[in-house]
Amino acid sequence: MEAKHDPSGTETAIDSDNATPGALEETKILWHALRRVVRDHLQLAALETRLAGESLVTMIAAGVMVAALLVSTWLVLVAAAVLQLVNSGVSLSSAMLLAALANLVAALVLYGVIRRRSYYLAFPATLRSLSESSSKLTADMKMTYANASEGSS
Repeated sequence: MEAKHDPSGTETAIDSDNATPGALEETKILWHALRRVVRDHLQLAALETRLAGESLVTMIAAGVMVAALLVSTWLVLVAAAVLQLVNSGVSLSSAMLLAALANLVAALVLYGVIRRRSYYLAFPATLRSLSESSSKLTADMKMTYANASEGSS
């Protein structure tokens, strides 16, 4: 049993076993619970980051293998086309030159696609919007400054 003093100065007996925890105890309990939740979330984030890294490495390795398979397939197709041209009476050197020229044309077309699409990597609409907003803000600030200057004269 503990003694408690009330504002009138009288002592009251309190059974400490049945007393509810005070604000400090509740704060400690909440603090420890919060720490556990934060720790659990950080552990989960760390595990998922590791898994994401491993997944990325696997995806890159698979992508490299797919690219190698596609290149070898392309080479076989070009070789088959050259062989077909040779069988049709075209000289070997002319057939190889035609195959090289076809590859070059395909590469130039793809380069054009890449060049056209790269424009959007710079977020042009967002930059234009920000520029317009900035210009409007600057104009508004100049107007406000001019009005303030006229008012003080």
